[in-house]
Amino acid sequence: MERHFLIYTNRHKDPKLEVTERIKSFLEQHGQKVSLRILDRDWKEESEEEAVSIPPDADIMLVLGGDGTVLQAARETIHFHIPMIGVNLGTLGYITQIETAGLDGALERLMAGDYRMETRMLLQGKALLKDGALCTQLALNDIVISRKGSLRVISLQIYVNGIFLHEYHADGIIVTTPTGSTGYNLSAGGPLVEPSAKLIMLTPICPHTLNQRSIILSPEDEIEIRIPLGKEDKEQELEASFDGAHVLTMRTGDRILISRSEECAQFIQLSRISFLETLHQKMN
Repeated sequence: MERHFLIYTNRHKDPKLEVTERIKSFLEQHGQKVSLRILDRDWKEESEEEAVSIPPDADIMLVLGGDGTVLQAARETIHFHIPMIGVNLGTLGYITQIETAGLDGALERLMAGDYRMETRMLLQGKALLKDGALCTQLALNDIVISRKGSLRVISLQIYVNGIFLHEYHADGIIVTTPTGSTGYNLSAGGPLVEPSAKLIMLTPICPHTLNQRSIILSPEDEIEIRIPLGKEDKEQELEASFDGAHVLTMRTGDRILISRSEECAQFIQLSRISFLETLHQKMN
């Protein structure tokens, strides 16, 4: 059975495109159709290479790189609903699943359809700026509100479904999906969550009190983060980042609404071992 494979490669992780060409040749030798998407380290398309726009008829997307590359690929192709699987060319990958040592066997299973599908939720962040500008972005991992430049502690007012929850005094706050629980959330002391779960987490970054912990919310909840005046009634200047890629400057008077996106990402699962077993392997 012929399938259309899209190989999405981070050139920084595969500089000579050796793994990319190995996969392309293997698939084509087995009668598969292959398209390439080659990105350099600044996420710009390499026009001199055999790179194409995202083919809407692709059946499977192989993402070559690390977890960051998978996040970029998911954000770029989300409206095409292409099932994806990551090939780990980085170091510690929680989202990527295929290691180069087992590449041929994994490709054979993909061609045979020997896999299962897993749906992952995304977040939508809608920034409402006081000058009337509106910015909407998606995130598979997390949306992070953090200080910009200064070492000053920032203040953030958190509302859930229109009800005031808390005012945080911290270095920032992470709003995380289950997929993103192994990312910045983990470094900030947040909980690990099975990636196919449906929930939203709030994790403060270096909170300046002793009793602030992560908060688990329903996937149907809407979170509003308002930026008030800071210490000594000074205007605050912060950054909102979406999966660590798109960064938006926000100031006192701005606010951002975060909720579950109507879009979702489809991940291909080859492994039959549980998330906890995978976590055990990564942690050891």
